[in-house]
Amino acid sequence: MNNEVLKAKEAVVSELKDKLSNSQTLVVFEYRGMNVQEITALRRALRAEGTEIGVYKNTLLERAAESLGHKDLLPHLVGPNAFAFSKDVIAGPKVLAKFAKRNEKLVIKGGIVEGKVVSAKQMVALAALPGRDGLISMFLSVLQAPVRQFACAVQGIADKAN
Repeated sequence: MNNEVLKAKEAVVSELKDKLSNSQTLVVFEYRGMNVQEITALRRALRAEGTEIGVYKNTLLERAAESLGHKDLLPHLVGPNAFAFSKDVIAGPKVLAKFAKRNEKLVIKGGIVEGKVVSAKQMVALAALPGRDGLISMFLSVLQAPVRQFACAVQGIADKAN
C-alpha cells in the first residue's frame, strides 16, 4: 500500500482516538436510505446539542476503539454506519432516538457511554432519561418537599387557631 495512504489512515485513526477520548458518548447508527434533507436536519439537530456526526470506515473506528480498550464495540461496526460524538452523555442519544422514532431508516446500533460499551436498547433507555437540567430540578424539588410540607402543617395549625 502507498505510504501516503497509510499516513492518511493513521491520521484518521488518531483523530478518532481524540474524538473518542474527548467524548462522553459515542452512538453508532445506521442511516441507510435517508435522503439529503433528512441527514441535514439530523446534523443540524445534533449540532445544536453540541454533538458531532461523522461517517468513517468501520475498520478505522475499530482500530481506534481497540487501542482505547473498547473491543466490545466491534459487533456494532457492521454495515454502513455513522457515528455521533457527544460531550453531553444524554444529548446525542436523545436527539438520535427522537429522530429514529420519526424515521424508521435511522437505526441505533449501540455505542460507548462514559467508557462502557452499551447495546442499542441501553442507548435508547439512556435517551429516555431527562437532561441535566431536568435531573437537577427533580433533585431540588425532592430537597424542597420536606420544608414545604412543614410550612403547610404550620400554616394549617395557625389557621385552626384563628
